[in-house]
Amino acid sequence: MFILRDLLPPLQQAFSNTQQGQQRQVWFIYTLLAVVIPFTSSITSNLLRALRTLFGMEIESQRFYTFMASTTLPWKALWKTLWGLIPDPATSGRILMTLDDTISTKTGRKIFACGHFHDHAAKSNQTLYP
Repeated sequence: MFILRDLLPPLQQAFSNTQQGQQRQVWFIYTLLAVVIPFTSSITSNLLRALRTLFGMEIESQRFYTFMASTTLPWKALWKTLWGLIPDPATSGRILMTLDDTISTKTGRKIFACGHFHDHAAKSNQTLYP
């Protein structure tokens, strides 16, 4: 967990110095910590429960859900900071990016940025388009 000590302060600096910005900074960091904890799923209600139970934060449900759905979080600055924290992101001169979303499986033909392939070996209780 020492890596978190190095990652979190730069991420905190992406938020404004206003009272609301400082509050969002704290919520954002603790939400990241709640996501990292192995027994907490990333479902918003479970994250809120973890913030209340594990970290003792007193957050109204509606305020937290509004925070999670906020369009005004400084995502551009956060992504820029994250990319800057990667020592050398290139592999053989190219950037390799992977995403593991196996926890929430997706099936069908209309999944964004994914090709669809018909599974000819699918059994009757399986989807034809993995």
